[in-house]
Amino acid sequence: MRDIPKNRISERALTVWKTSAIITSMIGLIITIAVLVLTIIFDWTYWIFAVLIVLSVIESIVTVFILPRLKWKRWRYEVHEHEIDLQRGVFIVKRTIIPMNRVQHVDTQQGPLLRKHHLATVTISTAATVHEIPALDLEEADHLRDSISRLARVDDDDV
Repeated sequence: MRDIPKNRISERALTVWKTSAIITSMIGLIITIAVLVLTIIFDWTYWIFAVLIVLSVIESIVTVFILPRLKWKRWRYEVHEHEIDLQRGVFIVKRTIIPMNRVQHVDTQQGPLLRKHHLATVTISTAATVHEIPALDLEEADHLRDSISRLARVDDDDV
């Protein structure tokens, strides 16, 4: 069996993922408040609201404090001359090997949260699907994109 890939994504990914989870949890909180208003207006039993509050708190704790750390610990990647090795997952760890001769193009992308933290995601497109290496330092992402592109071109020339 192969060793696990040695490269990790940036630890600043934790901040980005936590911020994203907080934003998502706020949407859940707004829905919970809407249910409270409906509970008051229609004189529903308050246990519905109590259950929603408990579920919202549990969801927020799990998605903001627990899942980002687990996700970051599992996310690894390594680029070899003839393949890209990706490992990710929280409860189910997924391992993907992408042959260089299948790579069609490589991009970097940034959303507002990634840009704020000087991070970028590298996307690797094949004929079948798109793979991502999330939250890399900007310089590392640019270098990785160029490196994969160069290796994929060399591999195409050999065929």
